[in-house]
Amino acid sequence: MSNWTSEKVKDWNNQVVAEFRANGGKVGGQYENGHLLLLTTIGRKSGEPRITPLAYQADGDRLIVVASFMGSPQHPAWYLNLLAHPEVIVEVGNETFKAIASDTDPSERERLLEKWPFVKQHQELTSREIPFVALRRLPS
Repeated sequence: MSNWTSEKVKDWNNQVVAEFRANGGKVGGQYENGHLLLLTTIGRKSGEPRITPLAYQADGDRLIVVASFMGSPQHPAWYLNLLAHPEVIVEVGNETFKAIASDTDPSERERLLEKWPFVKQHQELTSREIPFVALRRLPS
């Protein structure tokens, strides 16, 4: 991530968001044939909505995302935002819903690591524990 400026990340995210919305949740590049969602958090400092494309896996009635930030020493901004404001908006395919975000139970970590092999590689790059985050749909 060191060669990624915040402006580069913002531009890349904006391109992925536009492609996602134009194609019913389908995108190319590194997310092609993968599961991608858009997570809208509220900025912990700005109070403004922030949209982040994230890979996810379904786990029962939850969607799981990972705050790996490519093994960076700090948590990604979206994760810090949801810690401050855990009610989020999730877009999957053509569906949009409100959810509550929370860290998964520590007892689930090993099972989730088996489902996310790249997280093991990213974990080796940082001393912080990379969080797995559960998104639970709120009743409409």
